Amino acid sequence: MANTSSNNSIRPTKKQRELLIFIDQFIKEKGYSPSYREIMRGLNYSSVATVSLHINSLIKRGHLKKRDHSARSLDVLSSKPTNSILSNEVTPNQEKWLVDKVEHAFREVEQLAEPLTQDIDNLVILVEALKVLGIVGAYQSFSSRLQQIRN
Repeated sequence: MANTSSNNSIRPTKKQRELLIFIDQFIKEKGYSPSYREIMRGLNYSSVATVSLHINSLIKRGHLKKRDHSARSLDVLSSKPTNSILSNEVTPNQEKWLVDKVEHAFREVEQLAEPLTQDIDNLVILVEALKVLGIVGAYQSFSSRLQQIRN
């Protein structure tokens, strides 16, 4: 099968993402790509073969490219390896969007004459997610509304 741009949608594994970040940072700091041995030492891999396995997989997935068949010829095709969430930090725009969605869910349940247990359970999950994400003000506000719905 030909290497197409659709391969970019295959997200790298955690180890591969670490490798992409390492290579990208190395290139930014030094101006050239790391050798396989430098990658092995930098990421505490046990062998160069492990590095090679991950690099070949990332090339097939479209995240890395070798300029030629010489040493130090790796290029990261995107300086941002993935769009995955790397922490539970929420931007102000994301917080507003999330609070609006939770507010909408609450309004829908509050309009019901007799909310189902599943409806209340879903609200509990949403409120607890706010707590996990550190959106404390909204968590406290929705917690009191949740208690009123339960009663």
